[in-house]
Amino acid sequence: MNYKKSAILGGLLALSIASASSWAAVSAAEASRLGQDLTPFGSVKAGNDAGTIPAWTGGLTEAPAGFQGAGQHHIDPFPTDEVLFTINASNKDQYAEHLTDGVIAMLETYPTSFRVPVYQSRRTHAIPGWVAENTRDNAVEAEVVGRGEGLQGAFGGYPFPILHGNNEQKAWQVIWNHLTRWRGVSGTRRSSEVAVQSDGDYSLVTSQQEVFFNFYNPEGGEDELDNIIFYYLSFTQSPPRLAGGAILIHETLNQIINPRNGWGYNAGQRRVRRAPNLGYDSPIAAADNLRTADDTDIFNGALDRYNWSYEGLKEVYIPYNNYRIGEKGLAYSEILGISHLNPDLTRWELHRVHVVEANLKDGARHIYKKRRFYVDADSWNTVLLDQYDGRGELWRVTMGLAKNYYELPGVWTVLDVYHDLQARRYHVLGLDTEEPNTRVFTEDVPNKRYFSPASLRRRSVR
Repeated sequence: MNYKKSAILGGLLALSIASASSWAAVSAAEASRLGQDLTPFGSVKAGNDAGTIPAWTGGLTEAPAGFQGAGQHHIDPFPTDEVLFTINASNKDQYAEHLTDGVIAMLETYPTSFRVPVYQSRRTHAIPGWVAENTRDNAVEAEVVGRGEGLQGAFGGYPFPILHGNNEQKAWQVIWNHLTRWRGVSGTRRSSEVAVQSDGDYSLVTSQQEVFFNFYNPEGGEDELDNIIFYYLSFTQSPPRLAGGAILIHETLNQIINPRNGWGYNAGQRRVRRAPNLGYDSPIAAADNLRTADDTDIFNGALDRYNWSYEGLKEVYIPYNNYRIGEKGLAYSEILGISHLNPDLTRWELHRVHVVEANLKDGARHIYKKRRFYVDADSWNTVLLDQYDGRGELWRVTMGLAKNYYELPGVWTVLDVYHDLQARRYHVLGLDTEEPNTRVFTEDVPNKRYFSPASLRRRSVR
């Protein structure tokens, strides 16, 4: 497929080549590095000098034998890989150079149970050709609006594959790459979330989720975005006290001009109402207040309450290629430990990450005074996030366990995990190993009325 950014793109690109346009993000010559010494999504193609991070050679684009397609739980494409070594509380100092403060804190908080099993690094991220083409186009056109509030000049690919400008501008670009990263066109799944208490007790909240990534609409273009990145629906199916409720989100590109639109359906009242508080640090009830609204998807929403700084590239052990923890039939009780996930089911690898720090602005309100992001340089997924309380103490450690969804292809998280170090509790999103099917990705483009408030009540009571 060859989905184009817009019909006028060729003329705009020619103009940027012919003259140094004031709005061009990078020059056409710089953009030509994509697919050469840089990957199509902007990371360094070469491996590191130590040989511990390999060169990118195209990523994982084919499913292993036995994979039947959409909806099937993934088969591990690397079943013979073995643990190279394990980082624990007793040897963490030996590996501290490649550990985040949050991971070190997890090792110190749970010294007898938490550990980091390290495997060989495999750079599996890949994107379709049309996404790569749009990414090259975005490189010479995309720009951040105002002081990080919005995005323009981008569609159907990563907006900023090549970072540029000062540290603040680079930080915005990294976060916008995360917010608009490639995750397919449309998808559905049934999964559960849990809040695990300090004694290991938990109860499931199960829902059906549907998403349409309007930013990657193969039938659209930037002119048809209507300021919407994606449409998201979630229908709660259990427990009975919550069943029938639903949430609808229209996620906007510029949340200052047009804040996120949200609606909720209450099954008991049979009413659809605006949900104006689905943003920033509003607590999520189903997460037992262990996750804020802008914690979802590791981070989402407006950037305006923080001062942002880009700290550069770093080689870090991150959760990557986590297929084992998503295998069909694996019991949730095997996945969920008392204080954290079962570490024997996780896989960590050394990868390059972009490090971004966000500090709360004077006079702004949020429960997190500081946030430190670790963003995979290949996929632009935020895979680790350290969050600090009002006293400046490390409070919550978030992990996005990533893997390649080879039917897309592309890397996304399989589970998102939120650890509260002070309460010694944690929250998990995305459990589906006990379900008959996992995420189903399609290239179908739904009618946008399908994601309208008017249809929310009718669809939630089917």
